[in-house]
Amino acid sequence: MKPTSNRRAYIDWMRGLSVLFMIEAHTFDSWTAAAQRGRPVYFWVTFIGGLAAPIFLFLAGVSVSMAGASRARRTGDRGAAAASVAKRGWEIFGLAFLFRLQAFLLSPGSMFKGIFKADILNIMGPSVTLAAWIWGRIGAFRWRLVTFFVLAAGFSYVTPVIRHAEWLAALPDPIEWYLRPLPRMSVFTFFPWTGYVFAGAFIGELLNTAATVQDEWRMNRRLFAAGLVLLGGGYSASFLPTIYPAGWSSFWTTSPTYYAMKIGVMLMILAAAYVYVQRPLAAEPRNPSWSPMLEFGRSSLFVYWIHVELAYGIFTWPIHRRLTLEWSFFSFLVFTALMFWASVAKTRYVARYKARTAAQAAEKA
Repeated sequence: MKPTSNRRAYIDWMRGLSVLFMIEAHTFDSWTAAAQRGRPVYFWVTFIGGLAAPIFLFLAGVSVSMAGASRARRTGDRGAAAASVAKRGWEIFGLAFLFRLQAFLLSPGSMFKGIFKADILNIMGPSVTLAAWIWGRIGAFRWRLVTFFVLAAGFSYVTPVIRHAEWLAALPDPIEWYLRPLPRMSVFTFFPWTGYVFAGAFIGELLNTAATVQDEWRMNRRLFAAGLVLLGGGYSASFLPTIYPAGWSSFWTTSPTYYAMKIGVMLMILAAAYVYVQRPLAAEPRNPSWSPMLEFGRSSLFVYWIHVELAYGIFTWPIHRRLTLEWSFFSFLVFTALMFWASVAKTRYVARYKARTAAQAAEKA
């Protein structure tokens, strides 16, 4: 199999796919009429869209290990590399509040306390920082694998316990929102969502061992097989008696079995993305490092930033919860095209800006 010019482009491609899932999830959720949500197809729309957040968090964890290793190789300073990745996590956390402030200012009727709502960026930022800190403190490869594996599993298994802990009620609301979901104030919480970041960091460590295209091909085949095992094992385990008290765990929200199944699906998607990006035709176009999905993947934060307010905010208010599934699908396609145009425009603007800045610096020199 002939490799493309960018062997690791498949990770960006998978991130681009999650952007597509994310846009689908938010547009259908915001625009589809309540009477249409009982149709079987809406279940599959929700299921596919629900993969977006786990993939984002999973790939953020992959990036912790891969970016940390890359910077450590360049600088020879593991601590500085970990600190650089951790800094990115804090930047994401800060952007989360800026994003909620934007939503408060642009959406009439928004509550001020909504600025402190726990959303995916609020969870991703500290999770990336914690994973980077652990990566920097544990020098032995095997111990990093063990640590990330235990944490990935642990965050899932303790989720039902945390969500039913009575002592959480004594915490200030903005802190409790990060530990268990409360209506309108937190969908994403550290438990179990941080676990996806640690699962990604575990996979990133494995991918770091692939020094050649052949190594990476073998690794992705093994990841696909592992994904099948997790998917099948999780599904089978879902029929076994629960280890938690009655009513503590729900399959679709807090079950470790469903958590394992989603990680299995993500591993299979990752391997499939590798095969797709490395296909022979991918090396033929004039610019093999570009594709619509790669464009989305490399502008994922930008697309997230602008599309949520457009999908849920005042700009599309006339169609909120008013469309049939068919019209929601058509609107999703149009909206996706708009987001793609915005992403390309942003990329070109940034490229021109960097070129102009470099030219000015050269003239001064």
